[in-house]
Amino acid sequence: MLERRREPAGAPTPEQRVTWSQRWADRRRLFREVLSFLSVGGIAYLVDVGLSNLLLFGFLGVPALLVASPIKAKVVSTIVSMAVAWVGNRFVTYGQRDSGSTLAGLWKFVVVNLIGMVIVVAPLGVTWYLLGLHDPVSYNISTNVIGIGLAMVFRFWAYRTWVFPDRGAQDPAAEVVATDGFDQPSR
Repeated sequence: MLERRREPAGAPTPEQRVTWSQRWADRRRLFREVLSFLSVGGIAYLVDVGLSNLLLFGFLGVPALLVASPIKAKVVSTIVSMAVAWVGNRFVTYGQRDSGSTLAGLWKFVVVNLIGMVIVVAPLGVTWYLLGLHDPVSYNISTNVIGIGLAMVFRFWAYRTWVFPDRGAQDPAAEVVATDGFDQPSR
C-alpha cells in the first residue's frame, strides 16, 4: 500500500511557496533596478558636477565660462547630464521593459528632468542669492548634494511609474474584452 507523504505542521502550502517565490523575484528585480539606476545616475552625476564646476569656477587653467552665473552653469550641466541619463536609463536600467513609444518616453523623460532641474536649482538659489554664499563648497553642497539628492528620489519614482512603465507586466485579467454573447470577441 502506498502511503502519502504529509507535510509537517506549519509547512507552507504550494500556493504560499509560489507567492514567496514571486515576492523574492520581485524584490531581486527591484534591487537590480535600483543598482542600475544608481550606476547610470552616478555617471550622469559626475558629468553634471564636473561640467557645472568647470563652467562656474574653471579647472587647471581652463577658464570659467559662466563666472557669476551659477544657475546658468547648472542648467547647462543638467541638460548634458540628462542626455547621458536618457541613454543609460533607456537602454540599461529599463531596457528590458516594454514601455511603449520611444518618442513618448523621451518627452516624459524631458518633463521629469525639467521638474528635477527645478528641484536641484532651488537649494542653489537659496544658498547663492539669499544666503550670499558664493564659495565652491557651499555651491556644491547646496546643488550637488541636497538638490540632486532630492531630485534623485523624485526621478526614480517618476521614471519607473511614468517614463518607463512596465507595460508587459499588466494584469491580463484586468483587460476588458467585449464579446458578442457567444464567447467570441467582437470586432
